[in-house]
Amino acid sequence: MPQINWNDSINLISKLTPRRMWNAAKVLGSYYLSKWTGRPLQWGYPVSISFEPTTSCNLRCPECPSGLRAFTRPTGMLQRDFFSQTIDQLSGELLYLIFYFQGEPYLNPSFLDMVQYASAKGIYTATSTNAHYLTDQHARRTVESGLDRLIISIDGTTQEVYEQYRVGGSLEKVLEGARNIVKWKKELNSRTPFVFFQFLVVKPNEHQIDDIRRLARETGVDEVRFKTAQVYDYQRDPNELIPVNPRFSRYKKNDLGVMEIRNSLSNHCWRLWHATVITWDGLVVPCCFDKDARHQLGDLKGMPFKEIWHHPTYVNFRRSVLESRKNIDICSNCSEGTRVWSDR
Repeated sequence: MPQINWNDSINLISKLTPRRMWNAAKVLGSYYLSKWTGRPLQWGYPVSISFEPTTSCNLRCPECPSGLRAFTRPTGMLQRDFFSQTIDQLSGELLYLIFYFQGEPYLNPSFLDMVQYASAKGIYTATSTNAHYLTDQHARRTVESGLDRLIISIDGTTQEVYEQYRVGGSLEKVLEGARNIVKWKKELNSRTPFVFFQFLVVKPNEHQIDDIRRLARETGVDEVRFKTAQVYDYQRDPNELIPVNPRFSRYKKNDLGVMEIRNSLSNHCWRLWHATVITWDGLVVPCCFDKDARHQLGDLKGMPFKEIWHHPTYVNFRRSVLESRKNIDICSNCSEGTRVWSDR
C-alpha cells in the first residue's frame, strides 16, 4: 500500500474551510447517488481542477501529444489575467489546483506568479515538471511561491535509459533541479513543496526500480512514486513500452492472448464528479485523458465556469458515462482505479 506523508496530508487538510468541506460533501453525495440511481446529479462544484499553463514542451516523449507536436487543437500559453479571473470564480469551493495538463509549466513566464496567486487564496497547489528549468533562481522562486507539491518526472537512472522515453532530455539537469529545490527548502526553512520523483514504468526502465529508490534517497526528495504508462498502440505485439512485470502495466493479455486495459470501465467515474480540466485558452474538458479537447463541455471565454459545470452539455456527458462508459473514446485507455506505488 502507498505510504502516507503526514506533513503533506496535514498541509492539504489545513486548506479546508467550512465552505470547502460542505462543497466536498455535496459532490461526494451526488456522485454516489448518481452511481446508484443512474441519474447524473451534481450538487457541488469541483474539488480539484487541472489548469494548463502551456502546451509547449522542450522534450519529445513518444506517447505525449505535446512531445510529438501532434495537437489538433490550438497551442499557446495561459494568460495570467484570464487565470486569476477564473480562480476568483472558484476559490471559495476549490481545494486542489493542479498546474498541469499538457506541456512543461515552467515554459510559461507567468507560471510562478499564478502559483503565488492561487496559494494566497489558500488553495493547495501542485505541478508536474520535467525539471529542466529548475535553475537555482527558479528553484528559490518555486519555494517562495507557496507551491505545495512538486512532481518531478524521472524515468531512468542512467542517461541511456532516461532518454529512451524522455527524448531530448538530460538526466543530470533533472537531478540538478531536484537538488536545487531540496537546497532552497532547507535554506528558507520551508516544508513545501512536497517533492517526489515520479517514475513512469516502461519496458526499457523497469529493471531500474531499486536504482531510482536509491537515487531519490541520495537526492533528498520526499518520496518515489511509480506510475503505469499510457500506451496508445497497446495491442501491438511485441510492444517496446509495456513492462514485462504485470504489476507495473496498465494492460493485460485476455484469454485470446490480446492485450487489453486492466480497468473494468464500470459505468461511473469519480473524476467526472469532483474534478475538471481547463485548457490554456479556456476550454473545459472532462479529464486529463482528453488531451486534444475533443469533448468540449464549455468555453470560459463565453460563459462563467459555474454555468458550464451545470450546463446540459456537462450533464449529458455525465449521463453517457453512467449509461455506457466503455463506448466513450477517452475512457478506453483510462487508469482510474489502477494502483500507484510509492516509497518514502
